[in-house]
Amino acid sequence: MTNRAALYTPYADTLGGGERYLLTLAQVLLDNSWLVDVTFEDEDLLNRARDRFNLSLKGASLVDRAFLEKRAYINHYRYNLLFWVSDGSIPTMMAKKNWLHFQVPFHNLGGKSLFNIMKLKLVNRVICNSRFTKKIIDAEYGTSSSVWYPPVAVEDFSPGKKENLIIAVGRFETTMNVKRQDVLISVFKKLVDEGLTTWRLVLLGGSLTREEDNSFLQKLKVQAQGYPIDFVVNASFGQLKQTYSRARIFWHAAGFGIDEGKEPERVEHFGMTTIEAMASGCWPLVYEAGGQKEIFKKFSQKDFCLWQDEEQLLEKTRKIIAKTPAIDSLINLANNFSVTNFANNVKKNL
Repeated sequence: MTNRAALYTPYADTLGGGERYLLTLAQVLLDNSWLVDVTFEDEDLLNRARDRFNLSLKGASLVDRAFLEKRAYINHYRYNLLFWVSDGSIPTMMAKKNWLHFQVPFHNLGGKSLFNIMKLKLVNRVICNSRFTKKIIDAEYGTSSSVWYPPVAVEDFSPGKKENLIIAVGRFETTMNVKRQDVLISVFKKLVDEGLTTWRLVLLGGSLTREEDNSFLQKLKVQAQGYPIDFVVNASFGQLKQTYSRARIFWHAAGFGIDEGKEPERVEHFGMTTIEAMASGCWPLVYEAGGQKEIFKKFSQKDFCLWQDEEQLLEKTRKIIAKTPAIDSLINLANNFSVTNFANNVKKNL
């Protein structure tokens, strides 16, 4: 008898890191001869996900979110595995095996209510995407969650012929986890104004609306006018991979200006794009908050990768431009977060 899994997300249309996590799990299951249903609204959205995340997902089927949300006892029972991305609430999960995933460090939601405690007894495993997320989730819900770091297809990325490019990758949206491209534009303009030449800043990111209708993106473009700054909107996986391979430096500013103790949901919960950049031979300069710090916890040169204010980003960028350290150790570090490691974790727990 063939095993069947259902993968539920309330955020399918964002096509962000959480959706990559869920769909990579789908691919792992498909590769191991499982039947897989995913809660994407239509085939067009699933095809966009295939292109953005470079996943074939051959054989994946669509299932309506309402089918999994209602009549749980009847509709869940047909599945050997139910993987559910939480929006902060605890669902009633009734499959043979139930995995509840938190990609956001939800807090102050009354997570230890009696009703939640009862529903959590049906959950076989609570999974978080980082130790940063785990600490907050366990305190909120009284759980003892596992950390399964997000799967990054590091084998798909490699250094190419390097150019004088600084890149940043993140959605052009004013969502909960804003990527703060405005800060990066401001810092790059200062570098240019003080005499930096022959370098370009390339900002890649997704937009849920048409480019011309995205007011946040349009404000960024106005801010960047007159400077060597390029925008690449809704890049394909091929475009992303090629740009990474050419870039020398990777910038990341999500969480800038946020007190992570008070608003942990607004900082970077892990940092998949940081791993992609390192696998491509880009030197990362990322804001020191949230899950990003975990990536470099045991890295001897972490002080060259983390920054806390704009002046530090300026200073460290100048140093990397003057002399980029050897990148082999960064590539080796990126390999710790491979799809292979993630797949092995999944298969051990099926």
